[in-house]
Amino acid sequence: MPVLVITGTGTEIGKTITTAAVAATALATGRTVAVLKPAQTGLRPDERGDADEVARLAGAVTPAELARFPEPLAPGTAARRAGMAPVRPHEVAEAAQKLATEHDLVLVEGAGGLLVRFDPEGGTLADAARLLGAPVLVVASAGLGTLNTTELTSRELRSQGLDLLGVVIGSWPTEPDLATRCNVADLPEVAGAPLLGALPEGAGALTPADFRAGAPSWLAARLDGTWDAEGFRRREAAPSWDGGAA
Repeated sequence: MPVLVITGTGTEIGKTITTAAVAATALATGRTVAVLKPAQTGLRPDERGDADEVARLAGAVTPAELARFPEPLAPGTAARRAGMAPVRPHEVAEAAQKLATEHDLVLVEGAGGLLVRFDPEGGTLADAARLLGAPVLVVASAGLGTLNTTELTSRELRSQGLDLLGVVIGSWPTEPDLATRCNVADLPEVAGAPLLGALPEGAGALTPADFRAGAPSWLAARLDGTWDAEGFRRREAAPSWDGGAA
């Protein structure tokens, strides 16, 4: 798996922190890692982007960014409003392939969800993944509403002939409510793919040393970690309802 594409079911669900955890875990096994952010929006040229944040948390990764647009919008919209050239899927694929010649693993982190548009022609991260022949990891939220967005994303991946590696919960709360606990069992069912990890709430606020130490325990063996999906399910999932029997 020289290239892994990481997408989310929406925005602000822990995609960058999950990318950092995957990177840190791979680094701990001795692999070299690059992180490619095709389009960064909503930041000035002098501000740290998502790839830089991954490097801060994970360690010695190579951060790369193809374009940066000032307004916090979908990349295609932000490029148009700024009068700048958009990023196109073939450029993402070419950049990832070049990085893959120099690194053991390249993580391509999308912007927002799978079908967020990069260019006026409607190019998306899914198109880049198809050009690369790369598997896709989906980062999902934990709570109410995640089953719908996760299933929609998973169905779209399959409809385009893409390989869904699995799902990672981007932020698992310290006090999960009933819907969140039920989702532990339901997420792999609606995704048709395994649950490959759950990052603790606030993981991105840890010191880099603590983040790197903890990352392998948040991810399953498929991502080089030690996280136990079945143990997590037994511990966190909601018990069956007894119908109110006395």
